[in-house]
Amino acid sequence: MGNAAPEASRFHYGWIVLGMGTLVVFAALGLGRFGYSAVLPSMQRDLGMDTAQAGALATANLAGYLAFCLIGGALAARFGPRLIVACGLALVSFGMVMTGFAGSFASAAVWRAIVGIGGGASNVPAMGLMSAWFAPRRRGLAAGITVAGSSIGLIVVGPIVPRILDAYKADGWRICWFAFGAAALLMAAAAAILLRNSPSDVGQTPVGAPRGDQTPSAASGPLRWRGVYTKPTVWLVGLVYIAFGFSYIIYMTFFNKCLEEDGGYSKAEAGRLFMAMGWVSLLCGLVWGWVSDVIGRKGALAIVYLIHAVAFSLFPLWPAPAGFTLSAVLFGLSAWSIPGIVAATCGDLLGPKLAPAALGFVTLFFGVGQAAGPYVAGAMAREAHSLFPAMWLSAGVALAGAVGAMLLPLKKGGSAA
Repeated sequence: MGNAAPEASRFHYGWIVLGMGTLVVFAALGLGRFGYSAVLPSMQRDLGMDTAQAGALATANLAGYLAFCLIGGALAARFGPRLIVACGLALVSFGMVMTGFAGSFASAAVWRAIVGIGGGASNVPAMGLMSAWFAPRRRGLAAGITVAGSSIGLIVVGPIVPRILDAYKADGWRICWFAFGAAALLMAAAAAILLRNSPSDVGQTPVGAPRGDQTPSAASGPLRWRGVYTKPTVWLVGLVYIAFGFSYIIYMTFFNKCLEEDGGYSKAEAGRLFMAMGWVSLLCGLVWGWVSDVIGRKGALAIVYLIHAVAFSLFPLWPAPAGFTLSAVLFGLSAWSIPGIVAATCGDLLGPKLAPAALGFVTLFFGVGQAAGPYVAGAMAREAHSLFPAMWLSAGVALAGAVGAMLLPLKKGGSAA
C-alpha cells in the first residue's frame, strides 16, 4: 500500500510500451504486409506475374506468418516479449531488403515468407504484451491503440509509394522495399531499447490496476501451457478469427489493383484513397477496443464483422468512385479492431502471462484464413477476369464471422460464460 502513492505520482512506463507496441505493428504489418498492396501492380509487371501468382506471393508472406505466430507467442511467454519482438523485426527488415533484390516469382516468394515469419515473431508478442501492462478494464483500449500501427502504415505507404514508383520507374518497387527494410530495422533497435516485459521490471503495476494491487508479475510463476491449447473457448475464438483473416486480406491485398483494373483509377488516385483509408482507420482500434470494454468482446466483434461485410460488398455492388470511397471509409472505421479485441479476449481468458501464447494460438487459425484468402481470390480473378467476385466472397465470409461471434460463450468482460 505504501508504494501506491509514489507510483501514482510519476509517469507510467506502460504508455511507452504502448507507443512502442504501436510502432512494432507499423513495421511488421503496416509495412511488411500492407506495403505489398501498394507496390503490387508495379512489382507484378516487372516480374511478369499473373494475378494468381500475385495472390500466391501474398500467401507466401502469410504462410510464413502462420508458421511462426504460434512459436513466436510461446517463445515470448518463455523468454519475454522484448527479445522476441526485436529479433522478429530484424528478420522482417532482412526479408524486405532481400525482396527488393528478387529477380523472379520464386525468389520473391521465399523472401516474402521470411518477412511473414518475422512478422509473426514480432506482432503477436507485442500485442500480447498489452495484457501484462494494462489491467482488464483498460485492456481492450490498449490493444485497440496498438493496432493503429497498421493505420500508420497505410498513411505512410499511400502517398510515398506512388512518388517513389514515379521517380525510379521500373526499379521503384525495389526502392520501396529497401526503404521499408530500413524503417523496420530502426524499429527493431527501438524495441530492444525501450520495451519491458512487465510492470515489475520498472517497479510499477499495470495501468488501470487498483492502488496497491500486487497482482503477480507476468514473468513470475509456472507456465500452465495446457490452458492455452485445451480451453474450448480459446478454440472457438480461433475459429471466429479465421473469418477476419480470410476476408480482410483479400480486400487489402487487391485494394489498389481492383481500383486500377476494375475501377479505372490511376496509381496516384488509388494511393490517395489507400492513404485516406489509413487516416480514417487511425483511431478505429481505440474506439472499438473501448466499446469492447463497455459492451463486451463478442458484441463488439459481431458489429465490426457486419461493418466489414458491407464495406467489402460495396466494391462490386457500387463500382463507382462514391461506392469505392464509402467502402474505404467503412472499412477504415473498423479496420484493425478485430485483432485488438481478440488480443484483449486472450488476456481475459488466460491472464497476462499466457496472453502472448494464447494470442499466438488463435492467430494460427487467423493465419489459415489469411494464407488461403489471396490465393483463392487470385484464382477467382483469373477465371472471372475481375476481382469483384472475390470481393463478394470476402463479404460473405465476414458475415459468417458476425454470426460466429454472437455464438461465443463469453461474458461481458471477455471471460468464458
